[in-house]
Amino acid sequence: MKKTDTNFQPWEKSFDKIMTPFEEFIHEETTSGLILMMSAILAMFLANSFLSHHYEHILHTELAISLGGMGELRYTLHHWINDGLMAFFFLVVGLEIKREVIVGELSDPKAAMMPIIAAIGGMLVPAMLFFFLNINTDAATGWGVPMATDIAFAVGVLVLLGSRVPRTVLTFLVGLAIVDDLGAVVVIALFYTEQIFINWLALAIISLIILVIFNRMGIRKPLPYFIVGTILWFAMLQSGVHATLAGVLVALTIPVKPKFDHTLFVDHMSDVLNHLKASQNKNNDTKNTCIIHDNDSRAMLQTLENGVHSVESPLQRLEHAMHMPVAFIVIPLFALANAGIPVDISTIGQTLSHPVALGVMAGLILGKLIGVAGITWLAIKFGLGKLPEGMTGHHLIGVGFLAGIGFTMSIFIAELGFANNSEYLLMAKTGVLFASIIAGTCGYLWLRLTAKNN
Repeated sequence: MKKTDTNFQPWEKSFDKIMTPFEEFIHEETTSGLILMMSAILAMFLANSFLSHHYEHILHTELAISLGGMGELRYTLHHWINDGLMAFFFLVVGLEIKREVIVGELSDPKAAMMPIIAAIGGMLVPAMLFFFLNINTDAATGWGVPMATDIAFAVGVLVLLGSRVPRTVLTFLVGLAIVDDLGAVVVIALFYTEQIFINWLALAIISLIILVIFNRMGIRKPLPYFIVGTILWFAMLQSGVHATLAGVLVALTIPVKPKFDHTLFVDHMSDVLNHLKASQNKNNDTKNTCIIHDNDSRAMLQTLENGVHSVESPLQRLEHAMHMPVAFIVIPLFALANAGIPVDISTIGQTLSHPVALGVMAGLILGKLIGVAGITWLAIKFGLGKLPEGMTGHHLIGVGFLAGIGFTMSIFIAELGFANNSEYLLMAKTGVLFASIIAGTCGYLWLRLTAKNN
């Protein structure tokens, strides 16, 4: 029997919930997917309503930050979101990649083989389809648009299926999406950089070296990384390399090893908890149950908090701290700024048959399915690996469909690839939206209908 607490509040039931980092990650990604969907719908409404003029005006409003004698940074709100706030998104992406490689689904080379192969196939085939459908045109440079998978949307759809789908399918999809994100980062860095200014790039490299030195010195406080990371972002912004990649580079330098040993932490915190319990019993005797009146108890709680932070991996702590603001602020703002596509019903057929939109849709729907499911099936046939326990060919096809949900990263790459061609950009965004809806719907229905047979 649990002891009744007169100060018990309903939200304190959260103390009874113990979630693994992976479960917390899935929960946050699912919630992020729902918010992202609502933001995209709102952007579509704003772009196709009487508010469209005001919507465009706000996005093109210029905001400036003065740097004293160094000049100023003056960009539109749209540019600040895509080049500024999205750096935090890429920081979280980098943290997720590092965590997966060190302790996650990609830490075991044998277990990671299939998700890696699936991700590579899911990047190459869509890019090839788009390129061949737009070959010998200026639009061919957008081949990177259908390569990416939106992990928040894809995981959100899979979670809707609940127990119908084995957990191993979810971990397979997450591993695939993480490798996919890494591939997208590499593509942005190598192929969507128009001009490089060596002096600023040198400053960026120096900043990165300083961050690595911080890591090797055992510095675990976030402030030094934030300060130098901001300099790195500014240098990359001026260098011509896309500034958001600074987020990934900073993430890769965040320490993994905690400050204190886990065993010593448990022993020390057990003593602190015993003292806290004794203090609580004393307060109960004096009818004073509010901890704010007990200096000793408050001091011990602060010791507990400091100990938890010291034994927790800085990488895990930063990822946990950044995931919520990125999922609930940065990504929704990105969707509001980029998903507002004017749709003319009378010309929708002409729009979707445009080579750019057609290439994006073919890449995300057919290319992802063929690349993920087809290439993985061939790899299994050639003995390069096997599917996780409980995962079947039906599940693999469903994952192939869901990998075609390419919202966030695909639109981001479209903004880079077609920055100087508004028509192609509109066609690419339209293709991404329609393809993501079709791929997500097909994946959900396929897995739901075939689950009964598994």
